[in-house]
This record gives sequence, C-alpha cells and structure tokens, in this order.
Amino acid sequence: MAKNKFYVVWNGRQNGVFSNWDSCKMQIEGFKGAQYKSFPDRATAEEAFKAGYEAVCQQSAVSNQQSALRSYENFPEDQRPIGQSIAVDAACSGNPGKVEYQGVFVETNTHLFKSPVFECGTNNIGEFLAIVHCLAWQQKNKFNYPIYSDSVNAQKWVREGVCKTKLAENDKNRYLFEVIRRAEKWLKENSFRVPIYKWRTEIWGEIPADFGRK
Repeated sequence: MAKNKFYVVWNGRQNGVFSNWDSCKMQIEGFKGAQYKSFPDRATAEEAFKAGYEAVCQQSAVSNQQSALRSYENFPEDQRPIGQSIAVDAACSGNPGKVEYQGVFVETNTHLFKSPVFECGTNNIGEFLAIVHCLAWQQKNKFNYPIYSDSVNAQKWVREGVCKTKLAENDKNRYLFEVIRRAEKWLKENSFRVPIYKWRTEIWGEIPADFGRK
C-alpha cells in the first residue's frame, strides 16, 4: 500500500500542512502564484513549512545535484538512463487548469529552462511544448542531447508535428494556443532533431524534471 504524502502550501487560499492532495488542491487551484510541495511525512512537511518556500527550493536543488547519479548506481549499466541527456516534464493543476513545464539535465539535475504558467491547459499540451522547447533550446545553444519524456502522447505529437489536443481554444487559453501554433511552426520549419526516449518511471522512479507536487 502506498504511503500517504503530506502537502505544504506556503502561498494559497489557506497556508499550512495538509494530509491529502484534495485538501491541498482546494488551496492552490486557480490561485495566482501558488507555492506548494509534497513531502513523505508530516514532520518533514512541518519543518519545510517553517523554513519557507525559497529555503526549501534551494536546499532541494543542492541535494538533488549531489545525489542525481547515485540514485541510478544500483542498476546494471545497460539499464541506467543516459546521464548526458535532458528530461522534460509538465505539471497541470486541474484538467483543464494552470499548466507549466521545465527541462532538467539528468546527470546533474540542473534546471535548464522553465516555462511561464499558462491558463486553462492540459498536461499533454505542457508535455508537448516541453519537448519542442527543448529541441529549440538545444538548437540555439548548439547542443545535441537526447531527451527523456514520460508522455507517450507528447512524443507522438512531436513526431507528427501537430499538437492533437481536444481542448477548445477560448479567451482564457488564447495565449497558450498561440504558443502551440508557434511550436508546430517550429517543427515544420526546422529539421533539427535528437533521440526522444520514454522515461521508465516504473524502474527509475519519477522523471528528474517532475515538479514533485503529487
């Protein structure tokens, strides 16, 4: 049986420590500038709440950089993820809801890029944009690293060059759809590609670019 997580909300409708995701979600969904994160137990969550959001983020970044490769050392060499690669992931609060994405260098867990928060989107849209952003970012910076994504749909959409979302465009997500159209245009006009692999969550755990909110 999976162990329950605890959730800290530093900036939401009500701040504090919550014992389940639904309670946390009520505080942050639709709340501009929400700050929250999950923790494995109540004691750690309460300490994090007292420390503050910025301090926790800084501490987490340092810890992740120190342990990024060690976490894969128990796997046979041919079953480890490629260290010299970029992992991308998206987070969406609601469906549809606020969506964002980021890219992380797997070997060091260094954050490379992060999107703004888009209104009224879906996780699949975020995953699609994350891959395209990573391709364009690498082309601009003259890199050639393989990409990991845990979204099969997003990888398929990138191969086909089209974001096949069923979400309707409206006044709230108008800017998001403009970004989607720019991404599709980039895929059509640029031949730059790198290998894109499925992140094996069932073996390696959460993808390094995961936002850690659930």
